[in-house]
Amino acid sequence: MASGITYAHHHSSASASSDSELSDPLDLRDEEGWEDAEPEEDNERIVCLFSDEIFPDVPSMIRHCKDNFDFDFKKVQKELALDFYGAVKLINYIRSEVRAGNSIPTVLSKQSFEDEKYLHPALEDDALLFNLDEILGRNAGDEPEDDGQSRKFRTGSANADTLTGVNELKEELQRLQTQFSDYRQAVKKTLDESLDAKDASLAEQSSSTAPSRNGQHKNVKDEKKEDDSHYFVSYSYNGEAPVITLGCVTIRQLIGAGLDIHETMLKDTVRTDAYRDFIYDNKNVFKSKVVLDVGCGTGILSMFCAKAGARKVIAVDNSDIIDKARENVFENGLGETITCLRGKIEDVALPVQQVDIIVSEWMGYCLLYEAMLDSVLWARDHYLAPNGLMVPSHINLHLAPLTDSDYITDHISFWNSVYGFKMSSMLANIYDDVLIRHLTPNLLASAPTAFNQLPLHSVTTDDLTFAKRFSVELNQDIESLDGWVIWFDTFFLSSREDSVPVGARAEEWVKQGHKGVAFTTGPGGPETHWRQGVLLVDHGKKRPEPLSKGQVIDGEVGYKKHEDNARELDIEISWNVQGAESGKQRWFMR
Repeated sequence: MASGITYAHHHSSASASSDSELSDPLDLRDEEGWEDAEPEEDNERIVCLFSDEIFPDVPSMIRHCKDNFDFDFKKVQKELALDFYGAVKLINYIRSEVRAGNSIPTVLSKQSFEDEKYLHPALEDDALLFNLDEILGRNAGDEPEDDGQSRKFRTGSANADTLTGVNELKEELQRLQTQFSDYRQAVKKTLDESLDAKDASLAEQSSSTAPSRNGQHKNVKDEKKEDDSHYFVSYSYNGEAPVITLGCVTIRQLIGAGLDIHETMLKDTVRTDAYRDFIYDNKNVFKSKVVLDVGCGTGILSMFCAKAGARKVIAVDNSDIIDKARENVFENGLGETITCLRGKIEDVALPVQQVDIIVSEWMGYCLLYEAMLDSVLWARDHYLAPNGLMVPSHINLHLAPLTDSDYITDHISFWNSVYGFKMSSMLANIYDDVLIRHLTPNLLASAPTAFNQLPLHSVTTDDLTFAKRFSVELNQDIESLDGWVIWFDTFFLSSREDSVPVGARAEEWVKQGHKGVAFTTGPGGPETHWRQGVLLVDHGKKRPEPLSKGQVIDGEVGYKKHEDNARELDIEISWNVQGAESGKQRWFMR
């Protein structure tokens, strides 16, 4: 999943307000000349019901299911007397069950898939649904019975028979068009009913409490805290990224920008190269192993692992990007090694009892924004073998005081007099939000200090809420303490017995001859998509004090999940400058 940030994608929110505004791929009535169109067989992609394998036609897929999964679709269809809608439901039921981790769904009666929800396609653009006539009309893979009349039609021996055949084809085409039209309406009805149910549920929650699943009343704030659907939706798309030219942005601005998150992360070569180099440089570690990729996104890490010799890779993601990952996997011929599952790692059923390695790119802004690490640790506790490996293995969090008078002048003091007018309203939240900037080392007023380390093999979710002491010594005279800067370093070690000193810095790790791979998101390294978190100090109406080289600042930095949304983060820093000012302030990441 990706890491990084929650993005909203404007193109995905442009829902049509009426049916007439939608372009329906099943509606052929308004297309001129569609009767003469030849099918584009080169673009046909029939996906297996039980795996991600792709076939050029329905008969090949049906034979594959029968030979490899002992499932005869035609036989089941006859035994259960399935009509068109029943066949649609059966297909969507099987795909839904397989996607949920049930590799061989039970199909003993219609009751298993009679729910109307199975009229909704489980696979986007499922070509099998567009070719149901090949299953319902005859046995897949068999030639139609030759009754003499059809032979005359094929050889063109009788004009009357030819006309009859043409009429029969027209009637069959009309029948299929009607069925698809009915199916489209059934899907629309199912979706409308689902949305109406959600609207009714939201209306019932307008009071301060709502009943929980066990019948007890639960505060609406708790439900809001648990609702992270927006988080997964944000990773579903791959849209066009606008250019941001300001020196910094807030989390809110990044959300509004609708950045192309997957392209941004893949083009972050510091990040992606580190994962690739560690995996490829340690092929002996990955060879013949079972690997779990939590929050797989486009599937890039899973494909690295497969290329490195992993026996089995299980890629899990709860957003629609999993469909793209599956296509990427098969496009690169890795479908036999990589299995893509959609769902939260806490909910899906893996096809194995345990895994040898867990790989995940879970890090967010200031490391813990978005709280994806909770899911990774859950996967570790439930699936990782006793001697299994976490990739990455260690994270160090760093902090340093900021002195940036130019930024303060250009972006804060500027609003005090804009052509002679005060515009202090433009500074709303400037001291409350964590800003995301890439800084140069000269803007740090001291050497950085590591205030916390997360060893991924042993850290717990309780450890992710913390308050840690720190101490820094100013290495220059500064006009004022303008803020604090937070970043993290990531380490990849090939053995769980290896350790990283709390004060270790990634930019010096390899230079000092240490084994493994490491990268920094701090000012001392190349810019990454995480950049650094900048927390501006609000001096209020009090004039900030100049500070001198050698002065020591002692303090405490605390991380806490926001009470209304566990994926959001509150950061609080208290400090005391030796012989000078003290302060305490809280910043938010929304």
